Amino acid sequence: MIIDLFNRCILVILENEGGLIDHPNDPGGLTNMGICKRNYPDLDIKNLTRNQAIEIYFRDYWSPMNLTGIYNENLILQVFDMGVNAGIRKAIKMLQKIVEVNQDGFIGPITTEEVNNFELDITDLYIQERKRYYITLAKRKPDLQVFLAGWLNRIDHTHFKT
Repeated sequence: MIIDLFNRCILVILENEGGLIDHPNDPGGLTNMGICKRNYPDLDIKNLTRNQAIEIYFRDYWSPMNLTGIYNENLILQVFDMGVNAGIRKAIKMLQKIVEVNQDGFIGPITTEEVNNFELDITDLYIQERKRYYITLAKRKPDLQVFLAGWLNRIDHTHFKT
């Protein structure tokens, strides 16, 4: 079940991330399938395989994020995608802010319980929080403004394919 959910999520992540990119304004530098040279300086980014990228996403993002206790799969996908794009601690803190628990950047039993018992449309609230984050980031760092439309488009297209 957990691997099945990861496999469904990773299809969306890989589609969102695209292929080989070397944009001069990207602080990550050379990037392939979302895996960047800044975070993996010893990895041959140019020749990264799909399987290598999937292994990295599972090991370095999915597993540490501890999302599997959350019932809402659409929310899991949004948080996972945010973790991939902006950092796992930032993605989790954003979720913790919504459910009003300690924003420590780690999903434990308290965060999981509050998320699962949240009465409002938590996925929609999370999407709105993501958009606010990117709009604010682009205003704070004008060199990243070039990415804003893509970030917002990414959020709008982060959903499971039927």
